[in-house]
Amino acid sequence: MRVLRRVAVIPILFALAAGAVACGDERNPDVVRVGVNDIALPHWDIYRKKAAEQGITVEFVNFTDYNQPNPALSQQRIDLNKFQHIRYLANYNVRNSDTLVPIGASEIFPLTLYSRKHKSVNDIPKGGQITLSNNPANQVRPLLGLAAAGLIVLKGGASWDSKIEDVDTDASKVRLTAIEPTLTAPSLDSADAAFVDDTFARPAGLTENEVIFTDDPERPELKQYINVFAARAADKDNPRLVALAKLYHDPEVEAAVRAETGYRGVFKTNDPADLQATLKELETKFRK
Repeated sequence: MRVLRRVAVIPILFALAAGAVACGDERNPDVVRVGVNDIALPHWDIYRKKAAEQGITVEFVNFTDYNQPNPALSQQRIDLNKFQHIRYLANYNVRNSDTLVPIGASEIFPLTLYSRKHKSVNDIPKGGQITLSNNPANQVRPLLGLAAAGLIVLKGGASWDSKIEDVDTDASKVRLTAIEPTLTAPSLDSADAAFVDDTFARPAGLTENEVIFTDDPERPELKQYINVFAARAADKDNPRLVALAKLYHDPEVEAAVRAETGYRGVFKTNDPADLQATLKELETKFRK
């Protein structure tokens, strides 16, 4: 998950952005309601103005509980949402027998490995300790990154659903310790390196100076982590919604996003059909 830029799923409260109507109020069919999780970021003002230039009135609904935007979309309280990557959406659909679909890509956020002891992954000694989240759902991508960096060996090779139990400890260079996500940043005082989500990295004062590894967002197995605009299946070809998904890549909107403090995303413009094919593939795997 921006998820998913801040991929940790943090349950807080559900809130409506200023100016949004209450859930029980009658909807204005001429207004497109877009669910987001970062309404305070300046690029959404530019996005709204650009939409108005295309004759589309956008109203934002802000969610601070990642469990809420998809049900709100399914229940027609919003028309579109942007907060999640494809893997999260696939898991939601399977668990809830839903059919939400991606209709446009936004970006992917490279996963970063931090260290206060070493300048590169090559400096980490044999038997070095690396900490990561103890949430199994948030371990797949770090494991894929560590395997790509040559720090661990996964039995049977890297998989879309690799687990910490799949690590071949005898063949791996480092040892892994799974801890509460909130403790990953403090663990850098003792561990050789740690995967720290953006949600906790910024308050901890972590910067690019402590980054020793960033995964390659072009690796095929990471397509599942592309963040998307999602809509109801019945609306996947709705021209206004498709236009709003594309609008995220307007040069002025992209420039505003890049200018925001700490932004490390890589913009993606995958075709909706490609995104939907990835979604179906993941849903099939989750159902097994």
